[in-house]
Amino acid sequence: LQEKINKHESQAWLVNTGWSGGQYGVGERMSIKTTRACIDSILEGSAAEASTVIDPIFGFDVPTSLPGVDSHVLDPKHAWENPEEYDATAKKLAGMFIKNFEKYAGKGSTDYTQYGPQI
Repeated sequence: LQEKINKHESQAWLVNTGWSGGQYGVGERMSIKTTRACIDSILEGSAAEASTVIDPIFGFDVPTSLPGVDSHVLDPKHAWENPEEYDATAKKLAGMFIKNFEKYAGKGSTDYTQYGPQI
């Protein structure tokens, strides 16, 4: 995939269309309006120009603002009422990814564990 992205000068975006503001049952699904605003920002290019912060666990760039999107939902930690609970949940999820990546360590030519979450 990375070779094709490089060859065709493409970009890949991860858009949270799921839960925000707390764990399942506490938070709520991202609204269609918010999801569309995120996709519109990607398609029109403003997302690529947006200021970002790096997620400390998962390592991806998170925009700090996008047109038509409430900035508190862009950074999942800020959308949760209890930031410590978010941190604990994010670390738990990261641990699940790390454990899953271990199944593939040493197989093939690339060790992808270095690209996973860091806790």
